[in-house]
Amino acid sequence: MSFEFFLGSLEIGLIYALVSLGVFISFRLLDFPDLTADGSFPLGGAICGLCIYIGVNPWLATLYGTLGGCFAGMITGWLYVRLHILQLLASIIVMIGLYSINLRILGAAPYIMGETPNMAGSPNLPLLNLKTIFTPFLNEDFSNQYIVQPLIILLFVILFWLLLNMFLSTRKGLALRATGTNPRMASAQGIKTGGVTILGMAISNGLIALGGCLFVQTQGGADITIGVGTIVIGLASIIIGESVFPAKKLAFITLSVIVGSILYRLFIAIALGNEFLQMIGIGTEDLNLITAVLVVLALVLPKQIKKWIPKRGGKI
Repeated sequence: MSFEFFLGSLEIGLIYALVSLGVFISFRLLDFPDLTADGSFPLGGAICGLCIYIGVNPWLATLYGTLGGCFAGMITGWLYVRLHILQLLASIIVMIGLYSINLRILGAAPYIMGETPNMAGSPNLPLLNLKTIFTPFLNEDFSNQYIVQPLIILLFVILFWLLLNMFLSTRKGLALRATGTNPRMASAQGIKTGGVTILGMAISNGLIALGGCLFVQTQGGADITIGVGTIVIGLASIIIGESVFPAKKLAFITLSVIVGSILYRLFIAIALGNEFLQMIGIGTEDLNLITAVLVVLALVLPKQIKKWIPKRGGKI
């Protein structure tokens, strides 16, 4: 694996660390099986891409994309809390709806700029040679791109990891954790579990959409397919992180999620770059299959290792 390839994998791993933190909030803290992630990730990218394409400041574009993800999460939470639609079904409904919305957003940019007479949906939007949040820090020949982009994304990850831990230590954060652990008990203690659930879903999908915003700016374009498998990647990162770096304190648990995301991308890079796997025909088209195998190994290996290692005081 070349150094540039390693840095590229690290960059993607850091982007999906934000996604994994969002998935952690919904699945682990709220106990909410949320598939909105597959729609909110490209939603953030589409809104951010649209704004950059029409000349909006990239930092504002990133903010707008993140807020778009927050709104999508609020809709999912609202369908569950107010309309009493099952959690999984509510998220599927929003995810399906977002697919069409994302197509419309991606197709709106050329229409707004007068490049096409009709406003129609589009599956992609190029952002090449347009200003992003990384542009001011890059050399003219992009020679430092592989170093600068991961560093800036790392700062994003550290910032939002700290903010998330600070929030979860506040009264609202404790209420969110209590709602996910035991909603009946939380409600008996005077916590408005419905509002807390909607808030948690907004934060969750906002982080996921932020990942989408950063992703399209590193890849040079937005595409409708970037959200496929987002929830699986998030869950795989959580499982790998918890297996490799078990912790009890919340700050270390969220840190393990970040570590899991980075390890996941490195495992994928190693698998795709393995000569033996390439020789037997394994390629990039088998990415989801590799992900499935990694998740199974992350779930099974820790339990098997505990069986193999003798208990303290037992016979060897």
